[in-house]
Amino acid sequence: MKSNHKSTLFFVLIVITIDTAGFSLIFPILPQLLSNLLHSDISTAAKYGGWLSFSYAVMQFLFAPVLGNLSDQYGRRPVLLCSLFGFSIDCIFLAFAPSVTWLFVGRMIAGITGASYSVASACIADISTDKNRTKNFGLVNASFGLGFIIGPAIGGTLGQFGTHV
Repeated sequence: MKSNHKSTLFFVLIVITIDTAGFSLIFPILPQLLSNLLHSDISTAAKYGGWLSFSYAVMQFLFAPVLGNLSDQYGRRPVLLCSLFGFSIDCIFLAFAPSVTWLFVGRMIAGITGASYSVASACIADISTDKNRTKNFGLVNASFGLGFIIGPAIGGTLGQFGTHV
């Protein structure tokens, strides 16, 4: 594999890990955060948590083709960097949300920019040969899994200092 392909692969794997960690960061504290914002019990918070997940998934579904087209037009790297920026905005919304409405806005922004998995997969397909394609997509899945381990670990650790931390 060429040197620039290795750096591109590394970049994509880092982006996928950070995106997934950003998505799953809120999982450990979401029920308590929703309970606090709604001033309700955990059952009501769970319903809102389901709707938050639904809004994120719908935005990903709707915007994956849009991000794919943007990445074809402007390049994969800028779209992936904008994706990271979108997740950072989501984290700010989650940290400072005075109401559940702001949580929904943040999660929808994250869903729009979180549709970057299709862009990342396209980037991997672009740089892969027949010989290393399976290995590269295996690394993508490993990065996805690593993000799902790192995100809740960070969220749970920081959640000890308060739900908005």
